[in-house]
Amino acid sequence: MEKIPANIKHEIEKLVKDLNYHCYRYYVLDSPVISDEEYDKQYRHLKELEEKYNYVLPDSPTQRVGAPPLDRFEKVKHTEPMLSLDNAFSHDEVREFDERVKRFLKSDKDVEYTVEPKYDGLAMELTYRNGILIKASTRGDGVEGEDVTVNIKTIKAVPLKIEEVDAPEEIDIRGEIYMDIKEFETLNREREKEGGPAFANPRNAAAGAIRQLDSSITAKRKLHLACYGIGAAKGIAFKSQWEFIQWLKKSRFPVPSLIRRVTGADKVIEVIREIEEKRSTFPFEADGAVIKVNDFELQKSLGIKTREPRWATAYKFPAHQGITKINEIIASVGRTGTITPVAFLEPVRIGGVTVSRSTLHNWDEIGRKDIRVGDTVVVERAGDVIPHVVSVITEKRTGREKHFSPPKKCPVCGSAVERDEGGVAFRCIGLNCTAQVQQRIGHYVSRTAMDIEGLGEKNVELLYSRGLIKHFVDIYRLKKEDLLELPRYAEKSAQNLMDAIEKSKHTTLARFLYSLGILHVGEYAAKLLARNFEDIGDLYHVKPERIMEIKQMGEKIAGSIALFFDDPENIHTLRTLQSLGVKISNPDFSKEKEAKRPLEGLTFVITGTLPRPRNEIEELIEQNGGHASGSISKSTDYLLLGEDPGSKFKKAQSLGVKIISFDELAKMIEERA
Repeated sequence: MEKIPANIKHEIEKLVKDLNYHCYRYYVLDSPVISDEEYDKQYRHLKELEEKYNYVLPDSPTQRVGAPPLDRFEKVKHTEPMLSLDNAFSHDEVREFDERVKRFLKSDKDVEYTVEPKYDGLAMELTYRNGILIKASTRGDGVEGEDVTVNIKTIKAVPLKIEEVDAPEEIDIRGEIYMDIKEFETLNREREKEGGPAFANPRNAAAGAIRQLDSSITAKRKLHLACYGIGAAKGIAFKSQWEFIQWLKKSRFPVPSLIRRVTGADKVIEVIREIEEKRSTFPFEADGAVIKVNDFELQKSLGIKTREPRWATAYKFPAHQGITKINEIIASVGRTGTITPVAFLEPVRIGGVTVSRSTLHNWDEIGRKDIRVGDTVVVERAGDVIPHVVSVITEKRTGREKHFSPPKKCPVCGSAVERDEGGVAFRCIGLNCTAQVQQRIGHYVSRTAMDIEGLGEKNVELLYSRGLIKHFVDIYRLKKEDLLELPRYAEKSAQNLMDAIEKSKHTTLARFLYSLGILHVGEYAAKLLARNFEDIGDLYHVKPERIMEIKQMGEKIAGSIALFFDDPENIHTLRTLQSLGVKISNPDFSKEKEAKRPLEGLTFVITGTLPRPRNEIEELIEQNGGHASGSISKSTDYLLLGEDPGSKFKKAQSLGVKIISFDELAKMIEERA
């Protein structure tokens, strides 16, 4: 095989990294920073490069759907995968899709399709058993989603029981949860009155409502449902998509507001034009049209590709754009400390909405597009994200435009700023930064950190809103009588929280380091530090070179740790915690001195289904000195192989990585102990 040029390899790796980040923002955090159109453009470019050079990374977004679900809800495995759709951006590409279908079916006969609006909401699967709704789950990564049944039941459009028809033994009905545009605007006005941040778009508002731990909040959001698909089914069968839609109607399920059954590509395009013309009259956001082969037998014959079905595609409408001027650029600090440049614009109407601000994403983006304060720019609003600047109209420059440089200090707290992973974003390192206080508190009290039971997201928000905690240090200043004055706290619950706080004062160095939320320091890196430094004080003003002496600690993570522990405010905060009674032991350091651990210095990657849960096996590896990695590379020592392995198996074979079973891993630990 021809060697891949270094610049192409680097471009593919960067695209994979960027797209995975945007998948995480869109599917997990419901907080996208680029438009669907820009994502689709980058995704298509990645696919082209992968196919041309036969170079596919195991974590490429072309190998999966969406992103892993959050841990806020129990995980649910879909009986049949919930796939995403390939996209078409022109009428010619719709015709190309039709030709591919006919070519695959080895037929010149015109194919019958259904065409409907593409709702911009949150994909959902509703499972009914003997007619009763027993489960509702998000798409998640396509294979596994989040159980949001309690919240879904608050939506009046969702039938709790299948009526009017004989209910099947079991059926998975798929659809889109969305919020009407007018209801979205009302919600944002209410949030602004209360001093809260406005949602960027109806999709984010709907997704945020579905992921509320308090279902009463979901009930207030006035969400809607449009059903359009079927997953697994027992006791019922349909011949076509059209027949299924008619069954949904009879069963009192809401279906797309406009759906047509037509034959041939030309008729499909006519319906696309109809939907686009009516788009502005829809009460919901629609960013395209969905085209499906109508006949289910033909769908079965066509099958699926890695990421999407061959029998469907989504036609994406062009984004709305406008021309305006950048009056000012500010550095905005997010709840995780990431600093984002935001442009304040001369107000301009785009797609029926007045736009007065736009994200600039990061300083690399500013440099690439050469964006300056005072520039006249093209701004895009695709109806699904915060507006962004597409390009600068350089012909309009007067010479008075000004560059906007990245900050050297955090604009909120004045702490040092460092470049984030990959050199794209800048981030404040300050433990005391008010912009990121709630996120830091939430991380500090989490189960894998200081493990303070009773301080979940809702209670952190409550205590913060009442001014009782403005920093995680304040947790240790809480008094029982303060809690008793709050809603949801009675004598027992208040005492339970005080007991949990007291218990957390006795922790290990590894847990404590992880709880601080130092950039790049996850649980494994925290354990490595604990094995090599006996006391927290040994890390104060540590040099990067000392960190890099530890195997698997690179320059990037070493620089982040050294910068954190060189900040006087951070050190003062750590000493304050100790003065409030936090006692830090370090069993990892003493164990390190006693004996070398069986898997010391070895890197393992896991693939397939194993006899024990993956997290338990990863913990077993790390407890014995090894490192459990998520991706295969030349530095991987062993691939731990289970049943039904993924693409990592082939990658390991191509790289010559040694492949072992779980039994062989257990034997390795036993023999080396």
